[in-house]
Amino acid sequence: MAAPSSEVERQRDKERTRAEILAVATREFADKGYAGARVDEIAARTSTTKRMIYYYFGGKEQLYVAALERAYATIRALEQDLDVDHLEPEDAIRQLAELTFDHHEANPDFIRLVSIENIHHGEHIARSEALSGMANPALDVLTRILDRGREAGRFRDDADALDVHMVISSFCVFRLANRHTFSAIFGRDMLDPARRDHYRLMLGDLVIEYLTA
Repeated sequence: MAAPSSEVERQRDKERTRAEILAVATREFADKGYAGARVDEIAARTSTTKRMIYYYFGGKEQLYVAALERAYATIRALEQDLDVDHLEPEDAIRQLAELTFDHHEANPDFIRLVSIENIHHGEHIARSEALSGMANPALDVLTRILDRGREAGRFRDDADALDVHMVISSFCVFRLANRHTFSAIFGRDMLDPARRDHYRLMLGDLVIEYLTA
């Protein structure tokens, strides 16, 4: 098998470097916010330089937007790849809700980034052309499920895909974003492994109960 050309290898190196920068930048922005994050620190924690980061991304704001795009792209790709068209509508909804539950739990930096961007009133995300179309996969999957449920006479006629998406996201984001304050006030850790299956089932039950009411 022929060795890859130098051009192909350079492209692979570029992609690896860019991915490494984005991974470190995601953690830096999630930990310290947009204002507190430092490109110098990101460079120090990667096998590159501040100058190289600017070469790849253009600046701190562009790097932050790229980190947001990467974070949203991950969950949107999972939603788009979800194969639920063969399932009963109720089971399909549960799988979609559980996918969001699992993703958010496994990616707390995503929750922090979203919270930080809301502090900034979504001003950075609004300028991203990539992010403007990323909502479609989630809504497309939901719309198909809801359409099938309505056609079968099992889901309410006024169920809106964006409303259902909001309900699922609200539960999953709250569980991560408010974990510490909730624990301090009520003495319960919402990420306690002993209660994980309970919350995962509870989410599906809430959505199904609304859709079938």
